[in-house]
Amino acid sequence: MPSRSTAHRVRGVLLSIGVLLLIGACTAGPSTRPAVVMQEQGDQDRQRERGPAKLPPLERPDSRISWSECTEEIKQRSTVTLAGDANYECAEVRGLLTSPDSPQDQGSSRIAVSKVGEGQTPLLVLNDVTGTPGTVYAAQLAERLPDELLKQFSLIGVDRRGTGESDAANCVPAATRAQLVEIDPAATDVTPVLDAAREAGKECALRLETQFSALETSHAIADLEAVREALGLRHLNAIARGEASRLLSLYATNHPDRTGRLVLDGAPDPGDDELAATEETAAGADAAFAAFAANCTGGDCPLGGDPQGALTELLDTLRGNETRTGQGVTMGPGTALYAVLVGLADRSRWPELATAVAEARGGNTGKLATFVEPMLAGSPTLPPGLDGALVNSCNDRMDRLAPNQITETAGDWANKYPVFGSLIAQRLAWCSPWQRRTEPLPTPDGANAPPILVLSTKADPITPERGTARAADRLRTAVRVEWQGAGHGAMGQSDCATEAATAFLTNGTVPNDGTPCPA
Repeated sequence: MPSRSTAHRVRGVLLSIGVLLLIGACTAGPSTRPAVVMQEQGDQDRQRERGPAKLPPLERPDSRISWSECTEEIKQRSTVTLAGDANYECAEVRGLLTSPDSPQDQGSSRIAVSKVGEGQTPLLVLNDVTGTPGTVYAAQLAERLPDELLKQFSLIGVDRRGTGESDAANCVPAATRAQLVEIDPAATDVTPVLDAAREAGKECALRLETQFSALETSHAIADLEAVREALGLRHLNAIARGEASRLLSLYATNHPDRTGRLVLDGAPDPGDDELAATEETAAGADAAFAAFAANCTGGDCPLGGDPQGALTELLDTLRGNETRTGQGVTMGPGTALYAVLVGLADRSRWPELATAVAEARGGNTGKLATFVEPMLAGSPTLPPGLDGALVNSCNDRMDRLAPNQITETAGDWANKYPVFGSLIAQRLAWCSPWQRRTEPLPTPDGANAPPILVLSTKADPITPERGTARAADRLRTAVRVEWQGAGHGAMGQSDCATEAATAFLTNGTVPNDGTPCPA
């Protein structure tokens, strides 16, 4: 696959766990790609139930957005080094704070957008609300995509509401933020987490006022409409990673006539059973660590022959021997394990993660802390990412579990998923004291939308394969490409999956449902 220069990973974090939660020594070698079986647009109805819509042609935009150069700003905000010579532009779009269907107008919101690439057709890039802001993620993704795609499209990164530069929520007191993350995964009493979550919810409701209830997925559909209109497009083309796929799926369901070519790179489980979906996240996280460990057992691996044992030893060492980073993050067993989970999400950073764990075992936790500092401490240009992620995620969720149920679940999952089970179970407490939403989010079905391409990853620590498969099954016009690899998202990581997505976006070529891509 022709590609742009590969990003050299030297610092920072891919922030993408949030509330839900293989060749050589710790390196990600190239995939061996089979031919991706394609079907032409006119043949789709023989494979799956289709709505009447066809993939619309690509458009030349009639944009009213006023762009300004922001290359240095994007590079400063990026938590990995952007090694290419691309230029970045930034702008602001004004949108509605609440849905157009809301009974009263509560004002406008700022939507931060970025642009990279010279292609004439805009292609929106959305990331997890718990992850790197979309304006920055678009720049990172551009370095891993083929020139063919970037000659046709310009990537338009969008910061999700309440995150990044889109009126970021900065409402959780620093001490409370730390309490949510620092609890020992081995702890059996979740009361401290519940107390911290209650304080976080109270403070955010007070400080954010009308913005508080508007930070959720169904209201955020208005942001996509605002950006589409500002770009002067009849149809929205977009890539969404992870949890952002729910937003894009709802958009396609609500506005099928305005939906263009959509790629969902991992997707959250659309079911109503939050506990079951979260358990699959724990299973996916342990599977991702197993893949990481399998890559890191050679002579060059800094963790020796037993990476899981090395991690366990680190957590034991940090109990009672916590360290504090220059950014003010306390590295105890909870924060350290959280950092490892975040590091697993980006397969290309696995060598860096292995080195960080090895150095932490030697007493230097600085590199490991870089994976979580943007979420917990922020940066000179952005507030801590946890706040906006927490508000959006808790406002979207229906389930509120009792403390004893969370404690029992943590014990059960600690046995079933020994690496991350208890940590992810404790995250169930983050939303428990918050006010429960009065009605569930609509279930997207994509009826009458054009074909939608879904990419699943076998060992995804954030949006597990089973949940992604169920999301694809709910979308009537979806086809799924199944990457057998590990990490969060296949776009730009799997050559095979990226090739399929590129053909879909540029040529309108739809792969067969269930097309496999090797690890």
